Amino acid sequence: MDIVQYLLSFALVIGLLLALLYALKQWQRANPFVKGQQQRLHIVETLNVGPRQKIAIIRCDDQEFVVGISPQGIQSIGTVAQSHESPAS
Repeated sequence: MDIVQYLLSFALVIGLLLALLYALKQWQRANPFVKGQQQRLHIVETLNVGPRQKIAIIRCDDQEFVVGISPQGIQSIGTVAQSHESPAS
């Protein structure tokens, strides 16, 4: 009978930890750490070029940067020229 009580207690503790984890994730989404400010950094697009390599366009304010991402690190490749031309019809 003692083993059943221990297993039920263990399951209760695990359930409470999972509920706390879920509540904290929901609270973090609702209340970002930078309150009152919008995020300035956005990933615009990514392209997988290998099993563990990517090229990404990252926007910070009104500038866009091209970066290479690999297990060894992140390398700046260049910037993206913003063209405001409409595509030809």
